[in-house]
Amino acid sequence: MEWNPALYERYRQLRERPGRDLLNAIPDIDARSAIDLGCGTGYLTRQLADRFADAAVTGLDSDDAMLAKAAATPSRVRWQKADIGDWRPLASVDLVFSNAALHWVPDHPTLFARLAGHLSPDGILAVQMPDNFAAPSHLLLKDLAQQDRWRDALAGALDHGVVLSAADYWRILRPHCRTIDIWHSDYLQVLAGDDPVLAWVSGSALLPVMTHLSVVQAADFTEAYRMALRDAYPRQIDGSTLFPFRRIFILARI
Repeated sequence: MEWNPALYERYRQLRERPGRDLLNAIPDIDARSAIDLGCGTGYLTRQLADRFADAAVTGLDSDDAMLAKAAATPSRVRWQKADIGDWRPLASVDLVFSNAALHWVPDHPTLFARLAGHLSPDGILAVQMPDNFAAPSHLLLKDLAQQDRWRDALAGALDHGVVLSAADYWRILRPHCRTIDIWHSDYLQVLAGDDPVLAWVSGSALLPVMTHLSVVQAADFTEAYRMALRDAYPRQIDGSTLFPFRRIFILARI
């Protein structure tokens, strides 16, 4: 799956806001090392480096285009190409930060226990993930993928990491962490332009679908999805489109 930095950043301010909310929720600690897992184009990683000025900060991502975009802006961040599922630090880390990335990684019970195990004493795990999978945008995507004309091509395309309940994450982290704070935030996103919800998901949730389809299939699927989204998210009287988006936040300290 290849990411498109320009497409992803079309709604940068809206995508960045939950990450900034997570960053602002992290308490002040004497961090000497920090990593941003799934750093993307690096705009939040650079803010992380500004916030924790004494920490050696690494931005990790598996996508070449995203990392190239991140590295194009001068900073003191060290950029690293790697898969989150394979990440194993050589030494414990004071702050593990991840914004809108871990939902792509499978087996969260194993993943979150492992991440907590990589923290140094008094270290912090700070995570934000979309928890919008029961919204029309995602349900319509799954329904279309099950239709006969696309089912075979899309088998397994949407079987990425599943976001668990807040209670599940608490139970996973409790044996490893002395404090755990988990909450949800609902963002009423006001989008402009033609088919803005389609434009939003084209930079994220729709990517694995497009990867599995031929050019003709992708065009047909996108058109069907476009029409379904128009019904699910009608344009408002002022021309804008309301796209509610729910996110889960996890802040744990060992």
